[in-house]
Amino acid sequence: MMTVYLSHGLESGPGALKVQALKGVAEKFENCEPVVMDYRGLKEPQKRLEHLLSVIDQRNDTLANCVLAGSSLGGWLSAAVSAQEPVLGCFLLAPALGLPDYPQTSLTLQAQHTHIIHGWRDDVVPPGPVIEHARCQRLSLRMIDDDHRLQNSLDTILSDFERFLALCLQ
Repeated sequence: MMTVYLSHGLESGPGALKVQALKGVAEKFENCEPVVMDYRGLKEPQKRLEHLLSVIDQRNDTLANCVLAGSSLGGWLSAAVSAQEPVLGCFLLAPALGLPDYPQTSLTLQAQHTHIIHGWRDDVVPPGPVIEHARCQRLSLRMIDDDHRLQNSLDTILSDFERFLALCLQ
């Protein structure tokens, strides 16, 4: 059984469109259990990271069988977990990497599979550091003509996520 942890962004919540759409994709797979995280009330990235790690621990999940998917701060959280311990997969949407006010912004991901989707017109998380991060680690990166919210790219995101989960389940 593969567990997929879905992490929303800073200003978002567990009912957000992208998180729920990703959950729907994960539910299509027989050996896949989506877990939608709720970080509302936790503003600090480090507190959110501790919460995610405690939920993984409480569920007794082996990180080697986990996919971490997240948007913006949720993408940073997914990357931060994989920097601490190897995971099966990281699916990152406009991940908050390379931001000066975030802890550990140049994380080394330890994921068997990684895919990043980032918008060329992102004015919250500049594309440059994310592109450089992907280049340095030779990570799969799809740059799209969209902004930080990636609202115009949901179909692309969901088809990439479906392929990504199929790859992780092989």
